[in-house]
Amino acid sequence: MLLSDPAGAPGSPPSLPIEALYGTGLDRPVDVLAVGAHPDDVELAVGGTVAAFVARGLSVGILDLTNGEPTPFGSPERRRAESHEAARILGVQTRVTLALPNRALQDTVDGRTAVASVLRLLRPKLLLGHYWEDLHPDHVAASALTDAARFYGKLTRTSMPGEPYLVPRALYFVATHLRLHAPASLAVDVSAFWEERKLPAVEAYTSQFGVNEAGRAVPERLRTRDRYYGDLIGCRYAEPLIARELAGVADPSALV
Repeated sequence: MLLSDPAGAPGSPPSLPIEALYGTGLDRPVDVLAVGAHPDDVELAVGGTVAAFVARGLSVGILDLTNGEPTPFGSPERRRAESHEAARILGVQTRVTLALPNRALQDTVDGRTAVASVLRLLRPKLLLGHYWEDLHPDHVAASALTDAARFYGKLTRTSMPGEPYLVPRALYFVATHLRLHAPASLAVDVSAFWEERKLPAVEAYTSQFGVNEAGRAVPERLRTRDRYYGDLIGCRYAEPLIARELAGVADPSALV
């Protein structure tokens, strides 16, 4: 089922700045929620990881903080259609697009409240967010906003929908405009999903990586990056993730 209405998505709480909903919207919890500043950030950074979660029977949601517009060849309607097609390709349960301001995203109380409300309704066990070092101001703001919203989610005596909730675990993905080698804590083997899921999901954004000549090289740059991390862990393709908190291992045999 596809739900989208830029004037106020059907099924969304009236107090939330939601531009569009895909799939089950905010009606069913998810196991994993990936939060991107713009539609395509999640696909570029962890599209393979999302597909791997889905293949293992986990429910995944994507939260776009903005609609990503304006861009040279895009429009809100086109980006919405592209993001929903990418969501279909990856097999995610839900995609929520907020109406926060592209190019002017900030870590504000209103923004925290909006994201925290989504967290309280979807109640993910794992949160994937932007790495905090980036040249793109929206990406830096998205990282701070996601962290702050994770804390806000557990607050009591508020007007936010849903019951108080603190997402237990958070990891950070690399979708950066800086030429840096991020200090990856782990890398996910996405070899089985790169060609058939991640690449088509990225290429669904034709306004960004098709008609936009400046973006046509992005898929091949992604291939090079993911081949590099794959080589480091002995597989064809891998996506890096970064941990801020110490991760526990309940079953040490998983390390063998």
